Amino acid sequence: MNILERGKKVIDKSDTKKVSIRKIIEDLKVGVAYIPDGVDYHISTTDINRPGMQLNGYYDHFPNDRIQVMGKVEYSYYLSLDEETKKERMDKYMSYDLPVVIVARAQIPDDIMINAARKYNRIILTTPMGTTKFIYKLLDYLNELLAPETMMHGVLVDVDGMGILITGESGVGKSETALELIKRSHRLVADDAVEIKKIEDDMLVGKSPETIRYFMEIRGLGILDIKSLYGIGAVKPTKIIDLVAHLEPWVEGKYYDRIGLDDEFIEILGVAVEKITIPVKPGRNLAVILEIAARNNRLKRMGYNAAQTFNENLMKRLSEEG
Repeated sequence: MNILERGKKVIDKSDTKKVSIRKIIEDLKVGVAYIPDGVDYHISTTDINRPGMQLNGYYDHFPNDRIQVMGKVEYSYYLSLDEETKKERMDKYMSYDLPVVIVARAQIPDDIMINAARKYNRIILTTPMGTTKFIYKLLDYLNELLAPETMMHGVLVDVDGMGILITGESGVGKSETALELIKRSHRLVADDAVEIKKIEDDMLVGKSPETIRYFMEIRGLGILDIKSLYGIGAVKPTKIIDLVAHLEPWVEGKYYDRIGLDDEFIEILGVAVEKITIPVKPGRNLAVILEIAARNNRLKRMGYNAAQTFNENLMKRLSEEG
């Protein structure tokens, strides 16, 4: 069975994600060859374009809304053109609504490029970095700032290298379970509020809001500083979310999966994450259960499913006896 449940208590900020070119200049420490007074552009995509085809005069399907990175190949080709052709090509190129042109490998934009940028109010930046290295750096930066983002109520812990997001109603024992896991040498990422970013199509990364990072609230004790109590090895700044463990009070008579054949998922930012539901009642050691859940999840990712193997063996036994 494949059950897909949408995440609850989620605040989605993905629709408003943008970054200004002036912020990119400040954060990435790139040089400014030309920037008009009072002009700025905002980027909402992580895609990048290298304008080799455009400098050759081909503009079909031109993604002009992307950051334009001009490497040594593109700029060397441009410089090889005669003066009139350079003016014609650069004028047409700059006439498009370009957010920014970044010239890599410490190449210096010539007067023709600067004049065309001045004519159309375009921004030209420079970087001494190699083109490929700079693009990787820029992509990492944009992916971090523009990634779809949500906030969920829960506790995120690193258990044997697996990121487990513990969810459930207030008072069900999420923080107490996480504290027991920390005592067993696992690591805290976030307590109470978890910021989640969709870094790739199938990858979610969680972290704590800065103001409450590495702090934990335990009813009856108050606020605990986990890093000070247990050391730097007990905390981790970020973690990929591999599994969601939902804690709920035990309800007598309610069906709970006892074998593990029912695959349940929760959808967060369009990514389906495996989910297990753990009923809570006195005497159950939730920390041990989550340790086993982490190891079992890793085994399933490696291709071994204990529940399926058990079921196949049972069906085979029944078939032989029949």
